[in-house]
Amino acid sequence: MTVFLRHDQSNNLDVVQTKLKDADWWERFPPAGVEVVNWVVAMGFGQIVTLRLPPSKIPLVNVELERSAWGVFTTECYPAYDFVPVREMIKERVRKGGK
Repeated sequence: MTVFLRHDQSNNLDVVQTKLKDADWWERFPPAGVEVVNWVVAMGFGQIVTLRLPPSKIPLVNVELERSAWGVFTTECYPAYDFVPVREMIKERVRKGGK
């Protein structure tokens, strides 16, 4: 899952850090059982977080974003999966004359 955390530019860094601390963001996100694959800061945009998680954990990620990120970030979430194995399967099927 890719999570976009867009900066709320009406707050400066001190305000943002205080809100995140008060919400216990650094301890609560991501929830247990969810792995951070990548976390980057995109200047002028915000943060882009790539998570690895089983589908059953999606509701937990949602609740933690609502609980601790709202009011600091505007959030967008995009569940995704690794297409490479699927592509290889399709490529092999087409190579053998299928669609």
